[in-house]
Amino acid sequence: MEQEPGLTMKLLVIEDSQRLLRSLGTGLRKMGHVIDLVADGQEGFDYARFNEYDVIVLDLLLPGMDGLTILQKLRAMGNTTHVLILSAKDRVEDRVRGLELGADDYLVKPFSFDELCARLNTLQRRRHSAKNPEITLGSLTLNTASKQVKRKDRLMELTPGEYAILESLALNRGQVLSKEKLQDQLHNSDAESGVNVIEVMICNLRKKLSNGSEENIIRTRRGYGYLIE
Repeated sequence: MEQEPGLTMKLLVIEDSQRLLRSLGTGLRKMGHVIDLVADGQEGFDYARFNEYDVIVLDLLLPGMDGLTILQKLRAMGNTTHVLILSAKDRVEDRVRGLELGADDYLVKPFSFDELCARLNTLQRRRHSAKNPEITLGSLTLNTASKQVKRKDRLMELTPGEYAILESLALNRGQVLSKEKLQDQLHNSDAESGVNVIEVMICNLRKKLSNGSEENIIRTRRGYGYLIE
């Protein structure tokens, strides 16, 4: 399964099965995500409360502290990080209990890795849409709801492909995105795909965003890709 564009995440996986933990770590890292892997419930709770994550993947039957207790404690602290429960407990009442305690999703083992990725992407999209849809980039304002970019009150004319690349870089601010990942972002636009096309579109974006005078916000990391700092 290909990673959806613009959805690079920092994930915490709390799972006591070492085999599954290694498998998830390998698979999710290949998708471009940053992963912390923890097999103990108490340690996982400490990771969750002292670090920021996009999504926590949480098993229920854990040593040290069970998953539902972790979930309850996090929500009682006001932690709103999305939590996806990953459990072999498949009774309806188990799923209802997890959701009632504040989980955002519940996936029963055994599961499809593709389905897990799809659910993680859905939670990440929900996370961004729940916040202010406006992202400020210097004098620019990008609205992820209306798909528009303005400099002060003036609307900028970007092609769908240019906007898609800019949004992806903005949502992953501070992270380098390769040309290949940005190329994936064009699949839903009216632009042709290809690494050379990315270079051309980045060039066009820089010209439009700099307005001939302001400093370019899109930086190049040679050999790696592009980012907005």
